[in-house]
Amino acid sequence: MDLNALPRAIALHYDTGEVVFPAAGGPVLLQYSYNGGGLRAFGKTADFLADERFGRALARGLSSGGKKLRHIDDNRWIVHVALWAATQAARLPGDFVECGVDTGLLSMAVCEWLDFNRLDKDFWLFDTFQGIPEEQMTEAERAGIGGWHNRECYEECFERARQNFAPWPRCRLVRGGVPATLAAFPPGRAVAYLSIDMNIVLPEIAALEFFWDRLVPGAVVLLDDYGWATHRAQGKAFDAFARDRGAMILSVPTGQGILIR
Repeated sequence: MDLNALPRAIALHYDTGEVVFPAAGGPVLLQYSYNGGGLRAFGKTADFLADERFGRALARGLSSGGKKLRHIDDNRWIVHVALWAATQAARLPGDFVECGVDTGLLSMAVCEWLDFNRLDKDFWLFDTFQGIPEEQMTEAERAGIGGWHNRECYEECFERARQNFAPWPRCRLVRGGVPATLAAFPPGRAVAYLSIDMNIVLPEIAALEFFWDRLVPGAVVLLDDYGWATHRAQGKAFDAFARDRGAMILSVPTGQGILIR
């Protein structure tokens, strides 16, 4: 029986599944494979959730602390996608870059997962470490998602981030607004991994424009906000960027986007 094909008169939602009352017959329990971060999945294996190495990486990331953690219900699949991207990039020449770091949740998970100290790479971490610059926001962003992030998610966190990344000496924190701070990236250096998560259009597109010609063939670009409805302006701007270069962004149900150079 294909449970997904059943006509549904009503469904009761719980954290672990749905009780479905079909048009005919008794109630049926559909158990979620995953339920978090706006993503519900049925009938998927999701074996990575039980992987011990993944668990260690996730725990390291969540230990980053900070104000925004109170708004994260379950980001395990988001972290899984980032670890996959970092694994692909680790095989390539070039440094790692993250634009939009905060206290370091995602990049700390990556460093733990890859045992970053064994790699001959630098990890460049660009952020204001105190929120989104007001002058970079459009009026719509200021009244919407940008303003919300500054109020609800961000606070001064540079010292916390510095301590969080202390175990990895080649993680290089660069404080200030993007794109101005990108001048700190050494000329001639290549990039294998680029993660972008700054919540508004201007610095995100500026970062991708700056690093595009520095990305090695096969480099992975991870766009954290790409598919979220609340970040639609960023998604459209990234689509236009990719289209102009004959590329296409993979939209992931987690809300992330993936672009291969």
